[in-house]
Amino acid sequence: MPTTALAQEKVWVTKSAYDKAESAHFERLAKVNNIAADVNVSLQDLPARVAKLEKDNHDLRNTVAELRALIEKLDLKVNSAVPEPYIAICPAKPQEVEAPGEDDNEVDLFGSDSEGEDAEAAKIREERLAAYNAKKSKKPALIAKSNIILDIKPWDDETDMGVMQAEVRKIATDGLLWGAAKLVPLAFGISKLQISCVVEDDKVSIDWLTETIQELEEYVQSVDIAAFNKV
Repeated sequence: MPTTALAQEKVWVTKSAYDKAESAHFERLAKVNNIAADVNVSLQDLPARVAKLEKDNHDLRNTVAELRALIEKLDLKVNSAVPEPYIAICPAKPQEVEAPGEDDNEVDLFGSDSEGEDAEAAKIREERLAAYNAKKSKKPALIAKSNIILDIKPWDDETDMGVMQAEVRKIATDGLLWGAAKLVPLAFGISKLQISCVVEDDKVSIDWLTETIQELEEYVQSVDIAAFNKV
């Protein structure tokens, strides 16, 4: 009796197996859907990619055609150019010495015209050389000169700068030429005398000139060289 009742009960013993099979089925479907979506996206991008490839191919063909035309122009230019003649540099050919003939053995007792011409040319050359040396000796020799600017300082502000300048200009010698002068303010109402001069280097010594000015002790405190230039 109990066995019969158990047999009549409707129990799904293998339900878990069916659940696993169903789950695996839907997982496969999901994977297939994802693959289909990816394929669909790729197919949508395919026309654009093909168009880009065609454009790149077209541009490449144009570039190749331009390069080919340029190469043809260069070939044509090179082929049409006239080649420069080749000049071979060879050592000079030694002159052949002719054997003396019968006429050369004869003695010219009266001299030849070429000897007279050589003597006349030598005479003309000596005259021209003498004239050149005479002309060169008449040119004046270059005299070395120097342009000097002196700074002459007085003792104080009571020094008469006009008198001091006049005393300085009284210094005279061969090769000394005084130039422009001006007063340059220093401090406390004191000014210095700045005066220029041109001297011949062989005739006037700078040390002599500064010492001579320094001897004007009544007016001059010190003498400095502000500028020195060769003329």
